[in-house]
Amino acid sequence: MCGIAGLVLADSNQIAAPELLEALNMLQHRGQDSAGIITCGNKGRLYQCKGDGLANEVITSKRVQELKGSIGIGHVRYPTAGTSSSSEAQPFYVNSPYGISLAHNGNLTNTVELEPTNLDKTGKTRINEEDVFNAISELFTQCFGGYACVAMVAGFGVIAFRDPHGIRPISIGKRKSSTIPNNYDYMLSSESAALEALDFDDIESLKNGEAIIITKTGISRRILSNQVFSPCIFEYVYFARPDSIIDGIPVNDARMMMGVKLAETVKRVLGENNDIDAVIPVPDTSRIIALQLSQVLNLPYREGFNKNRYVGRTFIMPGQELRKKTVRRKLNAMRYEFQDKNVLIVDDSIVRGTTSKEIIQMARDAGAKKVYFASAAPAVKYQNVYGIDMPSKYELIAAFNDDKEVTRILGADKVIFQTLPDLVESCRQFNKSITQFDCSVFNGEYITGNISEKYLDTLEMERSESSRRSSANSGSISGIENYFK
Repeated sequence: MCGIAGLVLADSNQIAAPELLEALNMLQHRGQDSAGIITCGNKGRLYQCKGDGLANEVITSKRVQELKGSIGIGHVRYPTAGTSSSSEAQPFYVNSPYGISLAHNGNLTNTVELEPTNLDKTGKTRINEEDVFNAISELFTQCFGGYACVAMVAGFGVIAFRDPHGIRPISIGKRKSSTIPNNYDYMLSSESAALEALDFDDIESLKNGEAIIITKTGISRRILSNQVFSPCIFEYVYFARPDSIIDGIPVNDARMMMGVKLAETVKRVLGENNDIDAVIPVPDTSRIIALQLSQVLNLPYREGFNKNRYVGRTFIMPGQELRKKTVRRKLNAMRYEFQDKNVLIVDDSIVRGTTSKEIIQMARDAGAKKVYFASAAPAVKYQNVYGIDMPSKYELIAAFNDDKEVTRILGADKVIFQTLPDLVESCRQFNKSITQFDCSVFNGEYITGNISEKYLDTLEMERSESSRRSSANSGSISGIENYFK
């Protein structure tokens, strides 16, 4: 999962880089591995800054001033393919043809079959909007997977497109230019919260299969593919900021409904007259879920874990042992909230189970008599192939274990999972036009339809923990950027 942004300012004398950096800071939760910005100045000259680390660490105030130009794109990354090498920090750039830079969020599932094919097929020295739309239309027929992309062609403009199923999110907003009357600045972002923070309005998600071209003379939009719209449901469970609206669904409201639905499941499993003394969230995503659950169950809500906000997400950590050690540095249990109590701990999801197991043990060490553990998401049983780092089934605790066995492994008194229909309804009720979501990590149904057992087996080998360690310095990568080479 990554964060992408693009900006076109109406006034060519203004600088895009500072606001791009602000957007990347707003999207930092989507990736802390590397960050980068490329801008385009007068006469098509490009300026670039990228490298390993957080956005503010890589793109310092001094470097921002060196990024000239009123248009640009930016990226924050966590790796789901390739390595953590700084050479794989985005945006990517290829000089030929036309000087194209590109930042993407997602993953292609047919990189092996892709042949080098690009805009150079036009045979032109200069391209127009029709050429770009034609190229993206052809890309949609060849590149399968989940992806949202922003690209910039030197001296031309910024381009954005979303995969034909709309699996990965991207939004656009506009605002009146502060210096040029009757003109607008345009910005693209993985999440609407970044756009709102920078005073953009008329914010909307790109449609599935849509492409947008923004130049100094205006904006052009076109639907180039019309597959079944299937946004990733895990965005609402875990990844997206609560203050974002994705595809018409307010993330915070969706999470509130997850809490309501999960409460009903807890009642079915533990009974109306259960022995729970307090509901305690795992910060931060599950707070609103746990609060709603506690209200429905009429139980006390307590903050039982203090979070160190300067430790990164354990979900993203590359090694199992590192994730395990990081949990204790990231969270500290407040003994007075657990001592001699039966607690229901609520988290957004259970993936590998490393974090959940440590949290349950922390609760017991703090004196809890019973520890129930509820997940706002169903059991994660299948690999993700669309850009979330859940590649190996053998790392997923629920892939080969039923709920009873998961409970035993985690050391809980009971583990309770949200049902998939309840999760879907929690999101869909805010946008009834969405007929289906990508729920492949829960049900194994891959909506692009090109996922074979051979591909999944290959993914197991390429992305298993042991393979990742052995290839840490290989510098290899495959992905959508190769389409433009």
